[in-house]
Amino acid sequence: MPDTSTEVAIATTTLGSAAANITFSGISSAYTDLRIVLTAAGSASEQVYMQFNGDTGTNYSQTYLQGNGGTAESLRQTSVAYIFAGRMADSVYGSSMRGLTTINIFSYAGSTNKTTLSEGNNDTNGQGLVSRHVGLWRSTSAITSVKLYPSTGNFTTGTTATLYGIL
Repeated sequence: MPDTSTEVAIATTTLGSAAANITFSGISSAYTDLRIVLTAAGSASEQVYMQFNGDTGTNYSQTYLQGNGGTAESLRQTSVAYIFAGRMADSVYGSSMRGLTTINIFSYAGSTNKTTLSEGNNDTNGQGLVSRHVGLWRSTSAITSVKLYPSTGNFTTGTTATLYGIL
């Protein structure tokens, strides 16, 4: 069966200087799902975190898997203050590694808890890692804003994030 969904670019941010976060706000409820594509590097950080509607409470849970061709790891967390969305740099390969992360947010305007699926892909000179993340925001509120931020440091100049609505 062919995919009949349509992606509509809602907003794009490209950083002209380092920034502590990228926030999309005023998100319309006109779509069924959301997708964010992030190409990022950080000044000191490995990880990209995500929060919804300014909620900094411990209302999030997550599971992730990652590997680099030689080793693999997994983690499950409940009652944390963010969803792990991807990696920008890696301590093994250096902070020059850029990450490509795709974040899917399902039924974001619905009245049930919100789920996410993220894919992270990183490469530096043929060395890198891949990761997959499943997240849960325990809230029945419609998502009207999404904040992306590094676990430490800043997003560097040239980091780009695009928010899409899925019809």
